[in-house]
Amino acid sequence: MTSPGGQERSDPGIKPGGQERSDPGIKPGGQERSDPGIKPGGQERSDPGVKPGALDGIRVIEVGTLISGPFAGRLLGDMGADVIKIEPPGSPDPLRTWGQAEVEGRHFFWTVHARNKKAITLNLRTPRGRELFLELVERSDVIVENFRPGTLEKWDLGYDVLHQRNPGIILVRVSGYGQTGPDAGKAGYASVAEAVSGLRHMNGFPGGPPPRLALSLGDTLAGMFAAQGALAALYRRSVTGQGQVVDTALTEACLAVQESTIPDYDAGGVVRGPSGTRLEGIAPSNIYQSADGSWVVIAANQDTVFRRLCEAMGRPELAGDERFVNHGARGRNQDELDTIIGAWAATRRPEDIIETLSAAGVIAGPINTVAEVVRDPQFRARGMLIEHQDEGSGRTVLGPGVVPVLSATPGGVRSAGPARPGQHNGEVYRGLLGMTAEEMAELAEQGVL
Repeated sequence: MTSPGGQERSDPGIKPGGQERSDPGIKPGGQERSDPGIKPGGQERSDPGVKPGALDGIRVIEVGTLISGPFAGRLLGDMGADVIKIEPPGSPDPLRTWGQAEVEGRHFFWTVHARNKKAITLNLRTPRGRELFLELVERSDVIVENFRPGTLEKWDLGYDVLHQRNPGIILVRVSGYGQTGPDAGKAGYASVAEAVSGLRHMNGFPGGPPPRLALSLGDTLAGMFAAQGALAALYRRSVTGQGQVVDTALTEACLAVQESTIPDYDAGGVVRGPSGTRLEGIAPSNIYQSADGSWVVIAANQDTVFRRLCEAMGRPELAGDERFVNHGARGRNQDELDTIIGAWAATRRPEDIIETLSAAGVIAGPINTVAEVVRDPQFRARGMLIEHQDEGSGRTVLGPGVVPVLSATPGGVRSAGPARPGQHNGEVYRGLLGMTAEEMAELAEQGVL
């Protein structure tokens, strides 16, 4: 059998790396597959009237706090995974009180990163709590944690222990510097990770202090790479039947997005620095002030798009000007070109600039605040502004949509963040682990739940 590229396909019983595929009748971890109506973790599938997400059938246990680990859990939950979030009894995730808006004592960061999750309480530091955690591991596919390296091992819950209980378990670990290396034991925050990685150095204006983006970018990048790693490990488990550790560092996530900075330095000694509102040598691609004082982004650095920009501005001769005739020339004469475009934009309203340039096939757009974003018809049409029913405040609040959009198994928001720690204790401990109400009450009294 031949593939579309003309090569013979590998034997269907052989995986791409040359190993035989695991028996299709065996689920990851080596056990026989359960009934097709039952998830690998043992739960019944979601309501057949609700279209399942791509990760329907995958159970995730999240034991992280704040942003990086919980963001990875959120991404998996958005795609349909059953995410169970563990909080220590009496010590809820601080993210419950984060967010700049406060309405009647309620904050709203929680509704974003805790959506689609079930909340249970469990003290992993106790022998009984540890055993209950391992019982959950037996019934799960992925564990997400973002403790300092060595914490799980201190509780005798390292990957060797988890793997012994469930050979197919995937442990996703997010930390400041990774699980190995001389800095592994350090605590890590996004602010420092962005700085250590060199990312912060490139922000701001030449000669000025390197400012921070008003978001925890390093945490978010690490959470995205962690979720990506979880998906890769899930696929590999479908081939080998074995889980593995996904080791994600905040510093490395920030390093990974820095384009050609490393080879530019290694080969040419170039230390890329901050360039303000533009990228040096990429022109035109900048912000330009309009007649009402607001700013518009215009990006036309490709030769064909630059010609369209010149036509739209009524200056077709600029496309043939030796100063601007190609990408290299425009980069060398960036300041002069920005001055010309800036003078044209300054006499026009922002909506006129965007309408004129968009009609000409030139990339342009406004610099929106969140107030404009929530009214944006494109985001609305794409389902990128989703209503969350927040139990804690008793109101509906908007949140970001699910990215990317899948055609057959799209993700969605099934629930907002659980209003109370332990809100799903009964569902998980009784429904999943088969405990009685009396057992739960006794463990709660002992500080285990």
